[in-house]
Amino acid sequence: MSTYDMTKGNILKNLIRFSLPYLLSCFLQTFYGLADLFVIGRFNGAASITAVSVGSQITHMLTVVIVGLAMGSTVAISRSIGEGNRKTTVKAIGNTMTVFTFIALCLTFILLHAADGCLSLLAVPEEAFAEARSYVTICFWGIPFITAYNVLSSIYRGLGDTRHPMYFVMTAGILNIGLDFLLIGPFGMGAAGAALATVTAQAVSVLLAVFHLFRFMDIRLRLSDFHIDKALSSKILGVGIPVAAQEGFIQVSFLTITMIANRRGVEAAAAVGIVEKVISFLFLVPSSMLSAVSTICAQNLGAKQYDRSRKALFDGILICAGTGVLFTTLCQFRAPQILSLFADGEPRVIRLGAQYLRTYSIDCILAGIHFCYGGYFCACERPLLSFAHNLVSILAIRIPGAYLASLYWPETLAPMGLAAPTGSLLSIIICTVLFLGMEHRRKVRGSF
Repeated sequence: MSTYDMTKGNILKNLIRFSLPYLLSCFLQTFYGLADLFVIGRFNGAASITAVSVGSQITHMLTVVIVGLAMGSTVAISRSIGEGNRKTTVKAIGNTMTVFTFIALCLTFILLHAADGCLSLLAVPEEAFAEARSYVTICFWGIPFITAYNVLSSIYRGLGDTRHPMYFVMTAGILNIGLDFLLIGPFGMGAAGAALATVTAQAVSVLLAVFHLFRFMDIRLRLSDFHIDKALSSKILGVGIPVAAQEGFIQVSFLTITMIANRRGVEAAAAVGIVEKVISFLFLVPSSMLSAVSTICAQNLGAKQYDRSRKALFDGILICAGTGVLFTTLCQFRAPQILSLFADGEPRVIRLGAQYLRTYSIDCILAGIHFCYGGYFCACERPLLSFAHNLVSILAIRIPGAYLASLYWPETLAPMGLAAPTGSLLSIIICTVLFLGMEHRRKVRGSF
């Protein structure tokens, strides 16, 4: 079996080697949504932009929940590699495939029947509702492909390989952009064309990942490996469910903010939708570092190398904070130009979006810090700690802050943008206290 040992060598180099390909993979996946918005903005107006932005937020929420669930597989595989237990590694891969096949089928059935309800709950403007329904319906039919790609990627990450998934998604990304221009442009399919392009691209990436995993990664699964092992599956879901719930709550907060913006009209809705996509792009560094920290820490914790795990956490925080400063600075000076890429000819959308982006982008600095803490807590098999600080942040600051900002400053989106970074600041404080408590307990007891 081909694996990558990260219990040796320079921690910073391991972080960069692991996170860069994953970062590029995430960039290309996020680029699907950005490409959809870019092309739809060239051929259609604010209503179609809103349909794609709202629809892609729903599918993005689904994706991050799946990725969160699959974090349990990444940690289980990484820890078994650190322990040198090949049998458990193979069993974890087989159980992951069985569990997530069932989850994908259930999600497809449920969400296809809930599409209209989701859009109504989000108060999608009437002029954008039909196109938004078409977008999410096609994406919901593609849930098996969305699930399969992200779960396969989690398996590769658990094995320490982020390079090959990058190649798969790169190929799919090129296909997605080509189909966007074809289906939205000459075929005039609007939001439905954007969704069909995305699902088709995901299907291609799944086929490539499956072929490579079994052909070149020397994975030899027996039929018994697909049989549910209660202890192992409980361990996988024990980490995955709290992480998925955490990601789900975060996305619910984003969707709640979208709902608040939707009630202010189609232009405010389009502005917020575009900025959410831009922010999801800028958050690729924190997201990739969360995965890198969790994988490297899990391997080193499995090998009982606690100092290396702690160093991986701090190096990840430094990388995230540094890149966050660069992104925030860029958004302060180039916000209108960034918005104009997706809403050319819509001056009010650009103006409102620039206000929102300038304040929201501060979160690029802060979110990366608690993302790294979250990766560390997952590696320690303490995902409830990460869930707890996010829940407090969302309920205490993010949602009420966005609502009050909309209520007291109805002419601008700038105050609403401050809700996210303020919530992240609270998360950092909570995470630091929890981390210090864990370290004290480890020194006293010799383990977590």
